[in-house]
Amino acid sequence: MTARRQRLVVLGATGSIGVNTLDVVARHPDRFEVLALSAQNRVERLADQCARFKPRFAVVGSDAAADQLGKLLRQSGCETTVLAGAEALERISSLAEADAVMAAIVGAAGLRPTLAAVRAGKKVLLANKEALVMAGPVFMKEVQKNDAILLPIDSEHNAIYQSLPKNYSGDLSSNGVRRILLTASGGPFRQTPASDLAHVTPEQACAHPNWVMGRKISVDSATMMNKGLEVIEAHWLFNVPPERIEVVIHPQSVIHSMVEYADGSVIAQLGNPDMRTPIAYALAYPERIDAGVTPLDLCRIGSLNFERPDFERFPCLRLAYEALAQGGSAPAVLNAANEIAVEAFLDRKLAFDRIPSIIEQTLRNAPWAEVCNLDDVMAADAAARKTAREVVDARVRPA
Repeated sequence: MTARRQRLVVLGATGSIGVNTLDVVARHPDRFEVLALSAQNRVERLADQCARFKPRFAVVGSDAAADQLGKLLRQSGCETTVLAGAEALERISSLAEADAVMAAIVGAAGLRPTLAAVRAGKKVLLANKEALVMAGPVFMKEVQKNDAILLPIDSEHNAIYQSLPKNYSGDLSSNGVRRILLTASGGPFRQTPASDLAHVTPEQACAHPNWVMGRKISVDSATMMNKGLEVIEAHWLFNVPPERIEVVIHPQSVIHSMVEYADGSVIAQLGNPDMRTPIAYALAYPERIDAGVTPLDLCRIGSLNFERPDFERFPCLRLAYEALAQGGSAPAVLNAANEIAVEAFLDRKLAFDRIPSIIEQTLRNAPWAEVCNLDDVMAADAAARKTAREVVDARVRPA
């Protein structure tokens, strides 16, 4: 008897993670069926995806985008139902027919639909790290309450997941785990003189040496805020205290992360830097399937290098550890301030080396609060964005 295909919802289908997810899905038409796709405003790319995968639903960010998508789909004879807006995202995330939801919407915008999938008890493939950064305690409480399955897609957290004991209980000591080692490439400016960072352009910041990623996450990698957010994400995913999470710069991006055990063993997950590996792992879990990734040739690589991160060169990493230590609303404030600062940089309104100072000043100025529910999270996010915009405006206003 042939097993039923897994029905998949892809949030953020036109971004890097979404495109790679659909590449893996296309390699296994006997295993996966695309139930719904979403995109903010890349209408033509989404129309092409709908024509190929024929989902039941497609969601875009606005009514205007929905009208444009509907017209393109009618021209191609595609019968996909087009929806628009935030409520529609939550609707497709919690469809009764859905088996799994790829949560790949970048930034705070991905929190609510991802939480909707968790509350519906879905298998959630988590590529939106901001959901845990902003709302870690609230999010994980909902995962446990609704028996959702949470599988990390970030290459680092996916590597940790694979390297932990099979039935990891969330208690380091009882599982013999000493610490988590999060690897980082160091980004494109690992060896750039600090005096040159003020002149970095968005094009330079988005030219990652190893990975192909979206613009926002590429800038985060260049500032190492991405790694700071991943420290916070690892804390919530694996119930690991901050002092047991260490960042190690590994320029080759071959070792994706490691787990050190009490007996001195270190277990690592290796592979070429290709997001299809963690995506395929999560899609087929607990099985393994072909991801289309080139096999790793260690002899060609020759050597693997490691170094400690410089917190003065990468102050965003320091700020993330500090926000995690503060707890409450601080991580949500950190994330909001970073999104505003990165947006200003990409819009050429802010120098690259000013991103950390915008975040630090916002953390000082925005009020700290306890976070007990989603309303608390969203209130902290809104307040931090207002503060961060004021800080940015003060920096860019002509003298």
